[in-house]
Amino acid sequence: MVDASAWSWDPGDREICDVAKMAEGTEWLEETYVSPDGEKIAAVACTGEAEFGVNVNGELWEDRYEKIICPRFTPDGRLAAYVNADMEWTVAVDGESWPEGYGFCWDMRFRGGHIQTAVQQDTRYGMAVDGVLWETLYDNANNFSVSADGAHTAAAVQLEALAQADIFKFQQGVFGVAVDGVAWPERYVNVWTPVFSPDGRRVAVQVRLSLYDYTICVDGTCWNTKYPTVWEPAFNPATGAVVAPVRLKGKWGMAEDDAVLWEPTFTQVWRQQFSPDGKHLYAIVATKFGHFTVARDGQAWNEGAPVVWDLTVSPDGEHAACVTKNKNDYGLLADGTSWPGSYDMVHTPVFSPDGEHVAVHAERGGRQTIVLDGKPYGGDFDRVFDPIFSPDGAKILIKGVKGGKYHRIVAPLSDF
Repeated sequence: MVDASAWSWDPGDREICDVAKMAEGTEWLEETYVSPDGEKIAAVACTGEAEFGVNVNGELWEDRYEKIICPRFTPDGRLAAYVNADMEWTVAVDGESWPEGYGFCWDMRFRGGHIQTAVQQDTRYGMAVDGVLWETLYDNANNFSVSADGAHTAAAVQLEALAQADIFKFQQGVFGVAVDGVAWPERYVNVWTPVFSPDGRRVAVQVRLSLYDYTICVDGTCWNTKYPTVWEPAFNPATGAVVAPVRLKGKWGMAEDDAVLWEPTFTQVWRQQFSPDGKHLYAIVATKFGHFTVARDGQAWNEGAPVVWDLTVSPDGEHAACVTKNKNDYGLLADGTSWPGSYDMVHTPVFSPDGEHVAVHAERGGRQTIVLDGKPYGGDFDRVFDPIFSPDGAKILIKGVKGGKYHRIVAPLSDF
């Protein structure tokens, strides 16, 4: 969660950096990234043959590496990236590398002020937090997950070596769940998507019990019902109940603690999200083949599209929005109503703190801009980044590159 209370919210357009000058003295400059507060712009720079650095606001990190990939700003404004030196990979944060190197690392997360990453070390897999690796690594690990406070990590792991084409051992179950590197004793045919409860004390996963039976397991205890298919579970933040989309009699519904919550009337149900107070449950649903929309508490919106994703629920839990696609046209559906017009691309919607406004980063005709409640900002950009509302919801932070220069713009909502 980004804390924007200490940022500058004085309205106006401020030039932060000349991006063209960032490339001077380098072989090339890679894709740019900006900090949440908009005060920094960064990019990986090739400074010589097999030599890379990171440029932040025109200044290069002191150290050079053989390769740098996936730079990203943390919510508190630090810049982290994967770096390679002497045939080992690790994480560098604001130019300081973690002390330990790995065979490879990927899937960086930022939770609770910590940095988490998936790691491969000596052909075994696990996770590291702030440079501290799991004590136990596994033949295979995937579907990595991090608790909200960043204190715990989990993954689906392979608990026993499996010879090629050994279908009999596979059907007996060789996969499990590891939390902070410690595996549950239970084994399953397959495991997917470990999910932490809001307090980080419990974990729910979707599991495959046989070739044909699926269910949800919570802290190693499975629901009694076996389903033809299930999707990723979620915890109710208020009650602690676990919900998951399930398939019954050829249709999809929602189960809560192994009891039917939404009757199985949909062609598809997935990507569910609770409101912060747990009173409402939203999900992407298909009311018929090829028609997707959003359901709130089991009731589907009337409008929809062939493709729907990036479901976002407002902070007050009373509103929701999603990105839609119909052929090559992208749009936004907010509380069941489509915005006017279409775009070449629409990114994840962002709600104001009170839930009354929605803004997105959108592209059309090779130009990018910010759109608020269906109304584009007065200017466009070569590149723009996702918007952020001020804590009082009266302004929007726009971060964009135009004419080779990076601008930080604080725009009142009346500018749209």
